[in-house]
Amino acid sequence: MVKINKLEIENVKRIKAVQLEPKAAGLTVIGGQNRQGKTSVIDAIAWALGGDRFRPSAAQREGALTPPDLRVELDNGLIVERRGKNSELKVTDPSGRRGGQQLLNEFVEQLALDLPRFMQASSREKANTLLQIIGLREQLIALEGQEQDLYNRRRSIGQIATQKAKYAKELPFDPNVPTEPVSVSELIRQQQEILARNGENQRKRAQAASLQIEEERLRRQVAEMQRQLAELQARYDEICRSLEIAQKSAAALQDESTAELEANIANIEQLNRRVQSNLDRERALDEAAQYQAEYDGLSGALEQCRQAKLDLLAGAQMPLPGLSVADGELVYQGQRWDNMSASEQLRVAVAVVRRLNPKCGFVLLDKLEQMDLPTLQEFGSWLEAEGLQVIATRVSCGSECSVIID
Repeated sequence: MVKINKLEIENVKRIKAVQLEPKAAGLTVIGGQNRQGKTSVIDAIAWALGGDRFRPSAAQREGALTPPDLRVELDNGLIVERRGKNSELKVTDPSGRRGGQQLLNEFVEQLALDLPRFMQASSREKANTLLQIIGLREQLIALEGQEQDLYNRRRSIGQIATQKAKYAKELPFDPNVPTEPVSVSELIRQQQEILARNGENQRKRAQAASLQIEEERLRRQVAEMQRQLAELQARYDEICRSLEIAQKSAAALQDESTAELEANIANIEQLNRRVQSNLDRERALDEAAQYQAEYDGLSGALEQCRQAKLDLLAGAQMPLPGLSVADGELVYQGQRWDNMSASEQLRVAVAVVRRLNPKCGFVLLDKLEQMDLPTLQEFGSWLEAEGLQVIATRVSCGSECSVIID
């Protein structure tokens, strides 16, 4: 990692002259009261290493007779200078060979010079930066797209299932009707069969009555015609036997009623409406159950997709323990960015920016007065443990300051 060994600045913004040798690892705090040039030091370093995009609009100190002069020595041996009327860049390596901004860009991370740009980015942009660092951005984008698609489909299916169930419950139900609509032609056919059977019964009754009359007539003839008894006896016996059979058959017959079928025919439309209502209700309940089953299946798929994201992030090597991404936002120790303390935000930002370009071993910070002294000390200890160099400003003249500008 490349770090800053020494820097010399003259006539930049509010600075008349500053010479500084920052700590190789940990926190170097530039202190002083307001409007003394603390931020000017940070801006000058950013300009020297980051190029003209960091050049202040009014770079030369007001009242200065000579142009800005910047010199930064890096621990890889490079010397970066900006001098003269146009503050042209000169980069010299230990062998004396010269280079330019392109050489610096290999190991100078732009966000390390402009940390507020990362801190002021949206939550999604911060998360995308982190995912880009750990190499999971494309996979997470695919999983989030799949998750969103499953969520949208599940929501639509759930709405349909709810509508179907509500519609089914509003339909009337009659338990006293057939399960299928009744056919008028079928009822008429049944009626005709009953009428045919009743006609046959009537024919048999008429036959029995006719035999009865015949028996009476013959009986009178027997009384009147005794002399013909021998001739008619056989016929009489046969008629008596037939009469007995016919009477027994007729006595066992029972007519069927067509009243129910006639009532059904008369009320067929009303009956079928009730049957159809039952069928519609049953169909709506079935559809609601099917949509609910599909909804439950999509819920399972959604949970699997979300678990896949968690597993993917759990196996990633994060810049900072406790750092992750949830719902497209950067999360640290379970807290989203807007719920983090100012010191936590700084720690996260420094850790992420450091990983963007591992060759860059330093970060510039402005306005560290938002940290109290214990938090500042803890932050400095973390930086030392990480081997990271941070040059920061703080409105203070206390012992925590490495140098005080006056």
